[in-house]
Amino acid sequence: MAIWDDVLNEQDRQMFAKAKMGGTSSFGDKPALIIVDMTYGFVDSKFRLGYSETGYPAVDATAKLLTKCREKKIPVFFTKGFTESNESGNGLWKGGEVKSKEENTIVEQVAPLAHEVVIQKRRPSAFFGTNLVDMLIYHRIDTVFVAGLTTSGCVRATAVDAFSYNYRVIVPTECTADRSQISHKIGLMDINMKYGDVLQTSEVLDWIDEN
Repeated sequence: MAIWDDVLNEQDRQMFAKAKMGGTSSFGDKPALIIVDMTYGFVDSKFRLGYSETGYPAVDATAKLLTKCREKKIPVFFTKGFTESNESGNGLWKGGEVKSKEENTIVEQVAPLAHEVVIQKRRPSAFFGTNLVDMLIYHRIDTVFVAGLTTSGCVRATAVDAFSYNYRVIVPTECTADRSQISHKIGLMDINMKYGDVLQTSEVLDWIDEN
């Protein structure tokens, strides 16, 4: 049973079946892991945009995936927000942005190593206005594992842009989280129906072990 099954009605299911949407494609040959905005500001409830109840379980699952990727020498990329001093640079975010240094610090359990790339971004997608694509090309990547927060926002935007660049997109369910659970479920469903594969983290770990 998919995590989003309880929010679909029969008409939804029939329409997806008619359109032949969903299903599973496949992994490629050369993956990279992108950990999107797994910062205290989005993970921890003490901050305005955080929700610990789902944020920290996603951190724990991502830490396992990160450890496995490091063991297998799979390239890892992190993102976090960048706040400018002028309004035009910050853009039209509703509700404002993450401001403080602590909020914008990547959670300790998944903290990047000294040689790992941390991309500072101004918009939802890890690709928009950054040099992520040329680094993925350098490593000859054809598949991206997308983890992080929030599912309906920056994770989904990153998955859509990765798809747009013709990367195979794999989203491990437990490695994502959102402050709204219906947004989380619909975000994952939307990715799985059109842009990539939403899989259990155990399936991704098994694939890494076998390749």
